[in-house]
Amino acid sequence: MALVLHSGSANKNAWKGLIAAEYSGVQVELVKDFQMGVSNKTPEFIKMNPLGKVPVLETPDGSVFESNAIARYVTRLKADNPLYGSSLIEYAKIEQWMDFAATEVDPGVARWLYPRLGYGPFFQEAEEVAIYRSKRALEALNTHLASNTYLVGHSVTLADIVMTCNLYHGFSQIMIKSFTSQFPHVERYFWTLVNLPNFRKVMGEVKQAESVPPVPSAKKPAQAAHAKESKPKEAKKEVKKEPAKEPAAEDEEAPKPKPKNPLDLLPPSKMILDEWKRLYSNTKTNFREVAIKGFWDMYDPEGYSLWFCEYKYNDENTVSFVTLNKVGGFLQRMDLARKYAFGKMLVIGSQPPYKVKGLWLFRGKEIPPFVLEECYDMELYEWTKVDLSDEAQKERVNAMIEDQEPFEGEDLLDAKCFK
Repeated sequence: MALVLHSGSANKNAWKGLIAAEYSGVQVELVKDFQMGVSNKTPEFIKMNPLGKVPVLETPDGSVFESNAIARYVTRLKADNPLYGSSLIEYAKIEQWMDFAATEVDPGVARWLYPRLGYGPFFQEAEEVAIYRSKRALEALNTHLASNTYLVGHSVTLADIVMTCNLYHGFSQIMIKSFTSQFPHVERYFWTLVNLPNFRKVMGEVKQAESVPPVPSAKKPAQAAHAKESKPKEAKKEVKKEPAKEPAAEDEEAPKPKPKNPLDLLPPSKMILDEWKRLYSNTKTNFREVAIKGFWDMYDPEGYSLWFCEYKYNDENTVSFVTLNKVGGFLQRMDLARKYAFGKMLVIGSQPPYKVKGLWLFRGKEIPPFVLEECYDMELYEWTKVDLSDEAQKERVNAMIEDQEPFEGEDLLDAKCFK
């Protein structure tokens, strides 16, 4: 039985195994007339991959799914295949870069591209996170390729095949020249690889995206609602009353209480956050003498921590209302921390680009892990713990709480409070 690959011919994940086969001298047949949404829903296909995803490789010994696993299998069919390096450390490095391509490069591109293609809802803040993650991955890759033609060794390996395929949608659909030019070594690497004969035979001619796909317009509600309204009403059926349910047996397990937030398990603090929030809200005059002094009288460095934050991409804040909406969205997503935090966010400048800086008070000595995990905007800011031994930093805290203007020599466009 020959190796049969179930996938469309334009699937970048299927290309990994096909390119590996070209380098390894292994024959792999691509299923003809494969139709995504039809061919992968048949009972025969579901037996090979219960999730119905492609590609799937049929072998004499059974089926294999997941594109990197398929590429590995094809590569290992050739003994001492140079695609897997010539030493144990090269083998480890190849696996390392394959994992990097799967966990760093691919998700960033997908989360940036797919919402613009309509495969899921589009959120501006989520896209900013995706672009940030893509930049971070490409910066690391660019640094490595500054002194390396290939990812490992001096010739093509399986790592290069996987990396190039995972970069494909980025270069061909959303990463225009002005973006990729920030990573010249990645550019050189990608265009070199896609034009090698074995790559070109499978991928065809690759061209770079000339524009970023537009944000899809909001879809109109389905016509199901109208159909529901026009559907004739059915006669009401007489509903028989069921006998009252008997009380649950005593030996039934009682509902388990919800687990407490780890911050609730911290030792009690002399600082009561709600008291500070009330003082802040109710102080209308003599703010420095009342609210600021009250804050430092209450502050407990053992139970709380103070943090400065600054938006990493202030040069992109060229439109005032967009910048303000960005900050407002960030504060909305921080609502999960309302019981444990107080914050001030300043939008600074009378002319674009506007600077976004903030001050945050968090329960505990570090930023709560659940905030870092759940509020994806956190990655868009540089976070610095306030050094309380530095009087200049303490004065900066005062100025931010007070909405001092000018702030650091510039006008305030707006100041928002999280309390």
